[in-house]
Amino acid sequence: MRGVTVVTGTGTEVGKTVVTAALAAAALARGLSVAVLKPAQTGLESGEPGDVETVRRLAGEEVTGAELARYPEPLAPETAARRAGLPYVEPAGIAAAARRLGARHDLVLVEGAGGLLVRYDAAGSTLADAARLLDAEVVVVAAAGLGTLNSTALTAEALRSRGLRTPGVVIGSFPAAPGLATRCNVADLPTAAGAPLLGSVPEGAGGLDGADFRTAAPSWLAPALGGTREAD
Repeated sequence: MRGVTVVTGTGTEVGKTVVTAALAAAALARGLSVAVLKPAQTGLESGEPGDVETVRRLAGEEVTGAELARYPEPLAPETAARRAGLPYVEPAGIAAAARRLGARHDLVLVEGAGGLLVRYDAAGSTLADAARLLDAEVVVVAAAGLGTLNSTALTAEALRSRGLRTPGVVIGSFPAAPGLATRCNVADLPTAAGAPLLGSVPEGAGGLDGADFRTAAPSWLAPALGGTREAD
């Protein structure tokens, strides 16, 4: 992985930030320089640690972090910006920031908010619009359990309809004792996504010590994502 890669989820709270940290850690282990861009952080006040800080805590402080906008209410970026009376984040601004970081780093990871089609501005722009401007691949982070096949299929269809490419899917939080649905989903997710399953991050990985996280992260990801794990 080099250049700009966008990380989106099939919904909120599926593990995007921890997967972004794992991608960053795997890239650093290969000797690459890495930047992480969070276009819109919602639900936090100024000064509170956000997703960029989480990635740097887990993957390493050598990761360059950038956040374009912060809105205090835990809402979709467009709604949160409108209610706070703050400027929107637009696709052109996201793309410009990613390109600036890309001029100085081998890999830039752009982590979205929520799912692919969450609105960022009054025009209805989404993370997909920024990915198109960047001609970037989009890694899809999916949940492990019941319902994930539908949300993954919808995300993959939205990507294809916009001419966007995905290298594959990563399960953002895989339980230590998976139930029947989760075990079946490991086999069925590639069909739903029309793309390979390229890794899974263990449940609770975000609570690991940074050094332990960096040691383990490459083993969670397939070589296509810079890791050492064979694709499922």
